[in-house]
Amino acid sequence: MRASLIQIAVDEGEPVNSRRARVSSLVREVAARERPDLVVLPELWTTGAFAYESFTAEAEPLEGPTYEAMAKAAGDAGVWLHAGSIPERDPEGPLYNTSLVFSPTGEPAAAYRKIHRFGFDKGEAVLMGAGSELATVRTPAATLGLATCYDLRFPELFRGLVDAGAEMFVVPAGWPARRREHWTLLARARAVEDQVYVLACGTGGTHAGVDQAGHSVVVDPWGEVLAEAGDGEEVLTVDLDPARVAATREQFPALKDRVLGTPAPRR
Repeated sequence: MRASLIQIAVDEGEPVNSRRARVSSLVREVAARERPDLVVLPELWTTGAFAYESFTAEAEPLEGPTYEAMAKAAGDAGVWLHAGSIPERDPEGPLYNTSLVFSPTGEPAAAYRKIHRFGFDKGEAVLMGAGSELATVRTPAATLGLATCYDLRFPELFRGLVDAGAEMFVVPAGWPARRREHWTLLARARAVEDQVYVLACGTGGTHAGVDQAGHSVVVDPWGEVLAEAGDGEEVLTVDLDPARVAATREQFPALKDRVLGTPAPRR
């Protein structure tokens, strides 16, 4: 399985419509050049993860312009596309930070509303509602478990994804540069403790004055970093072997020794 993570640099002067068109073209270009099975985009790349003032104005229905553009890009490119996340406007509720996944035919495969909202008593934490359901996507190569940015700090979510059959965690983010070391550390920790691949795709640039960490990273089930991006806009392409997940769990069967919580299924 080949995965390409597109680390988008968010330029505050670039209109949302222009960025949406540019990213759609990037997906097609990367698919044609790298021949991936899976393409991953970052969190809230249409607005910028820290551009709180823009959330309400730029929020869109689930099947809005970003959904339509990304569905078409996935179908045109013939790839599984994790299209990062958008500020979703629920007509009967609050805004949500919602991730979108599409199949290689452009059909919707999953929508995940971010469960853990960042900001404590401001920003996303007060402007957006919290999701309540875990989400996985079964592809021919592996089952993907979905999480978003701040979720990375809550290991119980990922244990739930393992129990749901996840073999790879896909984590789009808009992670701040001042906590970049946490980003890499937590991605590796989730890989080690759950014996999965972690594909963590961040943003570059600056969101509402907050410098972004970049450094998208792919980690294997032993916690080894297979590839890591730099600070700016970059494409990270990695070949993965999904069979290594089962092999790692067999070689070092720590998940079978779980005592607290629901044990992962024996494989």
